[in-house]
Amino acid sequence: MAEESDVEKTEPASPQRLEKAKEEGQTPRSRELNTFMLLMAGVVTLWIISQSLYSALQGVIRSSMWFEPKVAYDDAVMLTYAATSAWNALLAMVPLFAVLFVIAIASSVALGGLILSLKPLQPKFEKLNPLKGIKRMFSAQTLIELFKALGKATLIGVVSVVVMWYYRDDMLGLMQLSATAAMAKGLKLVALCCLLIVLSLILIVGIDVPWQIYSHYKKLRMSKQDLKEEHKQSDGDPHVKGRIRAQQREMAQRRMMAAVPHADVVITNPTHYAVALKYTEGGNGAPKVIAKGTDLIAQRIKEIAAESKVPLFEAPPLARILHKHVELEREIPVELYSAVAEVLAWVFQLKAWEQGQGFMPTTPTNLNIPTGMDPLESSTAGRQ
Repeated sequence: MAEESDVEKTEPASPQRLEKAKEEGQTPRSRELNTFMLLMAGVVTLWIISQSLYSALQGVIRSSMWFEPKVAYDDAVMLTYAATSAWNALLAMVPLFAVLFVIAIASSVALGGLILSLKPLQPKFEKLNPLKGIKRMFSAQTLIELFKALGKATLIGVVSVVVMWYYRDDMLGLMQLSATAAMAKGLKLVALCCLLIVLSLILIVGIDVPWQIYSHYKKLRMSKQDLKEEHKQSDGDPHVKGRIRAQQREMAQRRMMAAVPHADVVITNPTHYAVALKYTEGGNGAPKVIAKGTDLIAQRIKEIAAESKVPLFEAPPLARILHKHVELEREIPVELYSAVAEVLAWVFQLKAWEQGQGFMPTTPTNLNIPTGMDPLESSTAGRQ
């Protein structure tokens, strides 16, 4: 199938698409913003530490220019002096380097946020395709970057000329000052000129940042078919979900059947319903439904109960009510306490008789079944 064109991708990127792009390291980035923040931080830092930097560098220059006879005749001393001067110069520049390091990190995450992903580092051999490389060379994005570079160079050039022309008298006046005064004033002039030139980049940044954001989201746009496929994947294939539900029902049914041998009694109707009850003697809870089913499942429950010598009790209304109103692993409602108590009493007396204790109990026939709970009564009333 041919790739969809940009014309077909008219829908904004979904949250899932944006999250996936972010995991792959695709976020809006502006090199112009990074450059501007670094230059601005550098100029402002130089302005702030200019006095201490000037004093430190002045000491380095003075010590380097000071003639020591032993330096001229001893290589070890000369290397020691050079290393000391270089170390002092480096210490003087540490504040500038520290600020630039922090700003370099902050500027890179200012627009797209912080992303920790190794996917951008993975090799992509399709980038080595020369045809795609030629296509990128003549793409709209390349032309935009070209015009942006030309505009930036023109703007900086014009601002630089204007600033230097405006301060030309001050620059020429440096020749009339002493070396120390000329250096101090010259540094201030350089810092001021650099600050004005860097401030001119605000125009470039103001254009580039919105464009990068727009370009990023445009690149991630989706077609309606993409949205359908994503929705299908996120919600799951209906056939796969159906198979999963079938497997879950099968597993639940196996667990339910495994619990039947532990039941105290199975109440039947006797053909369509079967409900297995379990009561923990000495516990605080009511009897629980540990298995239930209709038709074939009910038949299987009765077969397992017979094999495990679990008593079967035929009570059609009670079986229907328990199957309708009580979920698996739930206690029976208060309304059924009396009827179920009669059944369990019969079960316990039957077990005692089988062990040779007492007499064979009489099967209860008139259970206290509450009215209005039997689903058969409800359906009959609805047809009348």
